[in-house]
Amino acid sequence: MKVRAIAKYIRVSPRKIRLGMKEIRGKKVEEALNLLMFTPQKGAPLVRKLINSALANASQYPDIDVDKLFIKHIYADEGPTLKRFRPRAMGRATRIRRRTSHLTVILDER
Repeated sequence: MKVRAIAKYIRVSPRKIRLGMKEIRGKKVEEALNLLMFTPQKGAPLVRKLINSALANASQYPDIDVDKLFIKHIYADEGPTLKRFRPRAMGRATRIRRRTSHLTVILDER
């Protein structure tokens, strides 16, 4: 049985958060959490929190063995972009795009 968790509007660009996700795809949940503990990227604690949420969702089902779960799918989709402006020389302005992400993790039993 598949269990999933979704985090929306995370203030990290999808490109940056996918770097950490690539390392843990297909691994057992315990191993993935240990890897993320020592990953220096900004998105690592956010992905850990998401996996812990999926584990909490899985513990609600009595027929799922939490120790046998592995990360079947994990991906980051692009959320809405916040548009900001920064002043530049000679009265001009430059647009700054602050990107957001929607994160999804799907756990399954082996």
